[in-house]
Amino acid sequence: MKIIRLISVLGIIAMTLALMNGFINGDFFVDGSKLLANPWGVVSFVDLYVGFVLFSVWIAIREDNAIQAFIWIVLMMILGFFTGSIYMLYASIEAKEDVIVFLLGKKRADKIKDSLG
Repeated sequence: MKIIRLISVLGIIAMTLALMNGFINGDFFVDGSKLLANPWGVVSFVDLYVGFVLFSVWIAIREDNAIQAFIWIVLMMILGFFTGSIYMLYASIEAKEDVIVFLLGKKRADKIKDSLG
């Protein structure tokens, strides 16, 4: 879990710096319209959101509380992998050293462990 935590923290730092740069030096609407006018910009945008949706499926599977899952997923769609990095750090801390809990969440991991005996 240490490597997952390290990667998560590095992701949080990288995304914080990237978002700060974008907000300070960029104009979302001007720059975004240029990006969407480029076919490869559209490809990148679609690729990015497919990744957001796939990561959000993992969040939905892990979270027992539908409201918490919804909030995490909305944040994922707005803030991207800044949220994804925070969620991975949260999940790794919650799981302690248990990979099954990390992947599935405590409730589902307990069900699997109980069914195995």
